[in-house]
Amino acid sequence: MSTQPTASAADLVRADDFVRAHDPASAADPVSAADPASLLGDALHTEVVEHFAAATGAPREYVERQVTECLRYLYLVSLHPDRLGGLFLPVEQEIDEIWHYLILQTREYRALCEQRLPGGFFVEHRSIAYEEYQREPGRERAVEQALRWIPLYVRAFGPFDEGALPHWTVVRFLHERLDMSLAEISALSPAAEPQGSGGT
Repeated sequence: MSTQPTASAADLVRADDFVRAHDPASAADPVSAADPASLLGDALHTEVVEHFAAATGAPREYVERQVTECLRYLYLVSLHPDRLGGLFLPVEQEIDEIWHYLILQTREYRALCEQRLPGGFFVEHRSIAYEEYQREPGRERAVEQALRWIPLYVRAFGPFDEGALPHWTVVRFLHERLDMSLAEISALSPAAEPQGSGGT
């Protein structure tokens, strides 16, 4: 199972207001580049890192990057609900598990979504099997949607680096299976949506 973020019409309006106030073609907004501890608060950030470091045995630095990429994912969903809402989760299962953990911290998660992320709305979580997802939009549509994340990520956070690579499934696939360099992946442009597909 994986997950899809969902957004309402009101969410789109709030996110659009943010985009109008912050030119999306400019460099990353200070909110997007903030230290994850400042988004979660020092106490919760430390709690999340320590929990997953103990649970997985992964080095603390690696887990800290996982938390960062989870927050970057949520930032992009919050900023672009019209483009990314309802899409298959493009990150690894471990990132999804961090998202699950944050959701269970209900007060802090609501504050993160509504006060610190750019869209100002609660980012909901919906489970969906990958096979079911492929049937819904079709394989070509699924590929287009997976690639949709890349230019939006690069616009907000800069090019993908080795630290981000293990955590973004589609980026890792392009790098390891198609032998694309991180520079080539980061330079990808948004794919044209199939005719008649409509927005998400």
